[in-house]
Amino acid sequence: MLRYIILRVLQVVPVLLGTTFLIYFMVFAMPGDPVAAMFGDKVPSEAVLERLREQYNLDKPFFVQYLLYLKGIFVGDFGISFSGEPVSQVLARTFPITIKLALMAIAIELVIAIVIGLFSGLRKGSFFDNINLIIALILLSLPIFVAAFVGQYVFGLQLGWFSPTVGGSAPTKDLILPALVLGVSLYATSMRLTRSSVIDTLNQDFVRTAYAKGLPRGRVIPVHVLRNSLIPTITNTATDFGTLMVGATVTEGIFNVPGVGNVLFNAILRGENATVVSFVTVMVLIYLGVNLLIDLLYAVLDPRIRYA
Repeated sequence: MLRYIILRVLQVVPVLLGTTFLIYFMVFAMPGDPVAAMFGDKVPSEAVLERLREQYNLDKPFFVQYLLYLKGIFVGDFGISFSGEPVSQVLARTFPITIKLALMAIAIELVIAIVIGLFSGLRKGSFFDNINLIIALILLSLPIFVAAFVGQYVFGLQLGWFSPTVGGSAPTKDLILPALVLGVSLYATSMRLTRSSVIDTLNQDFVRTAYAKGLPRGRVIPVHVLRNSLIPTITNTATDFGTLMVGATVTEGIFNVPGVGNVLFNAILRGENATVVSFVTVMVLIYLGVNLLIDLLYAVLDPRIRYA
């Protein structure tokens, strides 16, 4: 197990280098002058433009810019945003909000998906199972912005159960509604995976052996069936977490969440190399960490799995 963990950690290095290089290249290759775009319709003097390009290393060749950025990462310097704020401060302000929102959405997704998927699998072909498959199909085809607007209008404005928008400090109570929207939108896939896995596990020899030994259903289902059925769901959760970290831009925009999505979207539009690459670098680190944790959980959920 230790050897496996070391190898996975070593894999982070080439992944980080490749990711940062590709993102930096794409931002660098974007048309337009990001420094001139800072002034909008105003036309600054050439001296001002040259000074700003020098400040942000935009006057240097691409590879020099990239190497200077890598050097800054190793010393904890992620650069300066075009607003004059250190990127590290922007990271510290926005990432905790998005991580909290993502964890709340994942918790909602897992609870609903595991409970409904388990009962649907145990009652395959029943009215309950068929209704949930139809609901899951509808949710899979429903665009996230539609679900966000409906949730905001119905539960936020009409019923008043939740705050329709998120405040500047993003308190937990304000994040409940966007987390519900994200969790429910992701639940369908996890529910179907849980259901299918439960149906498959019920036909395994070790389950029949457990019943033959006289174990009660109250022990067989949670210990032998559910535990061995969670691996596909847990794997999908890792993907969902990465999606929420970078793909919740629409939901964050609708609910005015001051998280990663809004800042990253605006940084891409302005061509802020340091901000975009720094955000992506942290996202990659988080995503790799989550995937490593999920891989290690496999051995806990299924004793047959052992990493050499």
